[in-house]
Amino acid sequence: MDIGFIGTGALTAAIVTGLQRVADESVSVVLSPRNETIAAGLASRCRNVRIADDNQAVLDGCDTIVLALRPQVAGSVLPELRFRADHHVITLVGILSRDDIAAMVAPAGRVTKALPMPMIAHGLGATLVCPPDPATTAFFRQLGKVIEVDDAAEFDALSTATATFATYFKYLETIQAWLHDHDVADATARDYLAGLFTALAAAPEKAPDADFMHLAKEYATRGGINEQVVRELIDHDLFAQVRQSLDSVHRRITTNGRSFRLA
Repeated sequence: MDIGFIGTGALTAAIVTGLQRVADESVSVVLSPRNETIAAGLASRCRNVRIADDNQAVLDGCDTIVLALRPQVAGSVLPELRFRADHHVITLVGILSRDDIAAMVAPAGRVTKALPMPMIAHGLGATLVCPPDPATTAFFRQLGKVIEVDDAAEFDALSTATATFATYFKYLETIQAWLHDHDVADATARDYLAGLFTALAAAPEKAPDADFMHLAKEYATRGGINEQVVRELIDHDLFAQVRQSLDSVHRRITTNGRSFRLA
């Protein structure tokens, strides 16, 4: 299988790194030269990876094309390329819908939208695939978990949840800073928090029938310190604010896509 990437940024690097981790010799990767530093680094470290002369050469040499462009760039880059009817296009372009991309890559008739996370390089996280496509699912499943989604609106809602990554790390940084103020060395605090929250992150997988509220109650002893922190944060409307921020991001995803289409 020859798979070509238009756009050579963080997601492309994560996917290619993940392929090297699983040592899939059946996949040959062709990279666009758009980001010379990342492309050259991947080609030097990874077998079965080469850099094409230009974007059109990627299309000419591959049947499966992954679009890893920023939406602001996709509108100018894609219409200049000559896609074939037999191309399978997997778009990782945020905001722009599958229909938007399909119009830009015609006559390619098979277009799948996917959303992998950078952690895919280490076999972690889940990749969204919409609509379900056996080949796309099989490709990403070797790199981690895959969740197939039938409905584009559901895909947009799930995509919104990825806006919480930085907040998670800011939460940990806040706890680390508090520990620092109480004379705990930063390295010790980081190691402890990393181990603690890595273990907590595994809890849903270990108890697949338990919803998150059940887990919250399980980890909050009645009258205990976990219950106290949750109650105080609820009293300060923290979780209501999280919902409001998600609403705002969702509006941005759905309305900005429309603005890109009109531009």
